[in-house]
Amino acid sequence: MITLLTTPAERELVITRTFEAPVSRVWEAWTRPEHVRAWYGVSGLTMSVCEVDLRPGGAWRWGQRAPDGQEIVFSGTYEEIVPSERIVYSEVFEQMPGAEPVRVILAFDATPDGGTALTSTSFWPSTETRDQALAAGMEAGVREQYDRLADHLRTM
Repeated sequence: MITLLTTPAERELVITRTFEAPVSRVWEAWTRPEHVRAWYGVSGLTMSVCEVDLRPGGAWRWGQRAPDGQEIVFSGTYEEIVPSERIVYSEVFEQMPGAEPVRVILAFDATPDGGTALTSTSFWPSTETRDQALAAGMEAGVREQYDRLADHLRTM
């Protein structure tokens, strides 16, 4: 399967991927810490934190540690939860204190063959910050992470 990243408008980034698993399983993999730990991030790093308080106003925090001890942690607040359909949340990169959050809409849509089309639409504080994240390797990281998610879904 192909993970596609597009920039359809200023400040916007859309990531799409279809998974060969029903919506309920993709939802569970995305919202339950025991599953997130199995697929989140990139190889070579160790999951150091995985907190999920899945409710409007609840916080989340996911992070990895590099072999040299460097922490790479993202966190935010859930704004809207529609079970098995949509999660709207804010996201900040904790290693950039004071940075404005990115707003993300994550949509889970059933496909005719019983799979799930996952669409992440993010709205960045500026086109410049979005493009800096992409230039820093975000695309390769997202592709690897979604491949890891696809592998995990096959074992659930």
